[in-house]
This record gives sequence, C-alpha cells and structure tokens, in this order.
Amino acid sequence: MIIRRRSFLKAASCLPLSVALPSIAYTKIDFGKTNITTVSDGSITLPAGLTFDTMPKAELELIINELSLSREQLVRECNVTLLETENRKILFDVGAGVYFLDGMGAIVDSLDERGLAPEDITDVIFTHAHPDHIWGVLDDFDDLLFPNATYHIGRTEWDYWWNPETVNRVDESRVETAVGAKTRFEALQDQIEFFDDGDEPIPGVLALMTPGHTPGHMSFEIANGSQSALIVGDAINDHHVAFKRPNWLNGLDQNPEEAAQTRQKLLNRISNEDMLIVGFHLPKGGIGRVAQSGTEYSFVSI
Repeated sequence: MIIRRRSFLKAASCLPLSVALPSIAYTKIDFGKTNITTVSDGSITLPAGLTFDTMPKAELELIINELSLSREQLVRECNVTLLETENRKILFDVGAGVYFLDGMGAIVDSLDERGLAPEDITDVIFTHAHPDHIWGVLDDFDDLLFPNATYHIGRTEWDYWWNPETVNRVDESRVETAVGAKTRFEALQDQIEFFDDGDEPIPGVLALMTPGHTPGHMSFEIANGSQSALIVGDAINDHHVAFKRPNWLNGLDQNPEEAAQTRQKLLNRISNEDMLIVGFHLPKGGIGRVAQSGTEYSFVSI
C-alpha cells in the first residue's frame, strides 16, 4: 500500500487564489470494446491576461461578453483521460499532484470513485510535460504515484525538457515549469518508453504530433470501426477563443504561431470527420463534438 499525506502544500510562486475542489465527477462514452472516461484532477485558475493579452482587444471584448467570460481570471477543468481495455488501464496525463496550484490534485480521489487505485494503472501516456499534466506523477513523498505503470512520452518532448540548456533558454515565467519537468523525468528515466509521430505507444492508440503549446506536444487518436476519438491535451486548451478564433495567438502557448496552425488543423479535421474530441481543459468532462459555422467552431459536450 502507498501511504499519502493529502496535503495542499504548493510552490511558492502559486497565485494567491483559493479555489475549492469540484465535486468528483467523470464523463464516459461507449467505445466498442474499450471504455473512454475522463476523471477530474480538479480545476486550474489562471489570470485571464495569460490567454487574452496577445489578442485583438475590440473583437475579444465581443467574445467575452457573448460567453460571459471573466476579464480577470479563467477557470479550466482538468480532465484526465482513462482508457480501459480488456487487459490495460491507461491514463493520458496524470494531473498536477499536490505541489502546483490550489484546486488541483484530485486524481486519486477521482479514480477511487471509479473503483480504481493507483496500483491498477498499467500505462501512463503523456501529451506534454507542463505542470498540470505531469507533476502528479510523484506522490507526497516524491515516489512514483503509479508504481506498476509503464510510462510513455514523445521523444521530442522528452529531449526538450531533458536538455540541461532548456531551463536557461525559456523565459523567466517558464523556469519553474522546466525545473519541474526535469525533476519528474529524472524519477521516470528507468521506466519510460519513447515514441514518435505516427507510432502506436499502445496498440490501437495512434500518436499525432501537435506542436506549439510545447515543442513536442502529442495528441492521440483512438479508432473503433467508423468511430474515432482524438485526445487533444492542450493543443486546444479552452472552449471559447480557441474555438471561435483558432488563428489568434494565445499567451499560454510556447510557440503561439505554431500552436495556432495546429489548432486550426485539428478543429477542421475533427469537425469534418465528425470525431469525438477529448480535451484536458474543455468543460463538462471534456468529451464532445466540434461544430463549425463559417470560420468559427464551437464545442458541444455530450
């Protein structure tokens, strides 16, 4: 048994915000012989300016008013995807753990609601190495939270954060992210498997390079006959401006121009092919469809 202190100690650079954990919830879809479920790691609250400051002010104001968004702070769900097959229980990302922002770190409780313990997880596949996606890989005592899992990550993403020069090259606001990623990678280095664009890290799970949010960000396609779902991580990381104006630059992306190109391609494909979308920061559990109207898109939860 793994002993855990359910503390809420956070990094010193955390925002001075206190957000209660949402009620434990999950969203599930029937997907043939496999089950796709999202389980909550809580929610993340960030200053709205991190998203909005790079965007056209007048047009942005119309969207803010239309969707009743806050101009001060934005709250996003954190939806960890659980894929259950006949002999595997696979997590896509692991949440933030106890060392990041308030309101997060609920993954163990959410899994418990599904009748699962960390020891039951057979595989963890990372979309990218930002804190809210990978910091939760370590428990309160800095041991691996999922001790029986095999871990998988895109080679480009690993190489970027593993590089000792990365921490010196990122801007000051991302230094903690770089240090935290390297710390987790050091804990994982003996249990990690790498994959590249177009590989299947797990049979039936196709990796797609979707860069921009981070240099090696990956999305994952799961197909069942004529039905398919795309787990997009943070390649599409909100339900408002990312859909309405996918070409706008978002300050949360490390390469905003590349991220905008990726977003546009993903939304176009998901809409045209009537795929399910599974988003880490999309609302109501993060599973839905993409509707298109002219040059705009919208998220339709299921």
